[in-house]
Amino acid sequence: MAVATESLLLEEISDLKRERGALILAHNYQRDEVQDLADYVGDSLGLSRRAAAADADVIVFCGVHFMAETAAVLAPDRTVLLPDLEAGCSLAASITAEQLRAWKAEHPGAVVVSYVNTSAEVKAESDYCCTSSNAVRVVEQIPADREILFCPDFFLGSHVERVTGRKLHVWLGECHVHAAIHGAELERQLRSHPGAELLVHPECGCTTAALEAAGRGELGPATVVTSTEGMVRHAAASPADTFIVATEVGVMHRMRQLAPAKNFLAANPDAICPYMKTITLEKVRDSLRDLKHRITVPEPVATRARAAIERMVEISA
Repeated sequence: MAVATESLLLEEISDLKRERGALILAHNYQRDEVQDLADYVGDSLGLSRRAAAADADVIVFCGVHFMAETAAVLAPDRTVLLPDLEAGCSLAASITAEQLRAWKAEHPGAVVVSYVNTSAEVKAESDYCCTSSNAVRVVEQIPADREILFCPDFFLGSHVERVTGRKLHVWLGECHVHAAIHGAELERQLRSHPGAELLVHPECGCTTAALEAAGRGELGPATVVTSTEGMVRHAAASPADTFIVATEVGVMHRMRQLAPAKNFLAANPDAICPYMKTITLEKVRDSLRDLKHRITVPEPVATRARAAIERMVEISA
């Protein structure tokens, strides 16, 4: 995009934002230029908190559909806009409310913990929501004698089992981007950068192998499994100067802004979520101008989903 064109777009967005009384939220995986124009950039938990506390008339959610739904549930009196309806999520699509109801029927009385990467209908069938940053805390506060159904991410569920020592029933869903980040790529990067710290998102297919290798002392000075926001905070605070980042590459934009003197390398440079990248400056402008596309959740679903989401937020307070 030409500099002059981008500058004009940013002026239009600024004017429309002021006119609409709008707040722009963006996920860590969004395009660099979309992150730069947002009022707040963060992970799913941080974005949920901002949506719940928003006093803006309009929330423009630069993320994917389930995130905008979560904002609509938490801020029902606000107009929540998603700039592109094609911004979906392969992980959220891996389980439906009907499938979850059938699974619950097989395990009567079980506690359902659903990752925030799910539809509002799935959240409505859940007892708790969680994010990658608080999944362990959510499971730890459930009584030890309760059976737990964890959905939909298999890798995150396996990570929670490993950390908590709890046996969970874990749904076999995955994020296609994270699942494609493998141990061989990490090993290649670490051989090239032996002093680097390794930051791994728990949705990654390499998480188990990475932790086992770290336990054997094979992965350099530090291996940290954490959420995108945890990665950003850790990288800014760590004395290390080089990091290998095992998640969607968009998060490295914030890392470089907060720690410009440090070196950030993608574990897999092809770890790009096409859904996250559908939103552009033009679509943000159009969304504000035309008040599209409004995301709403039917009240019976929203009421039930809200209880699970609010438990997620409370546990992380």
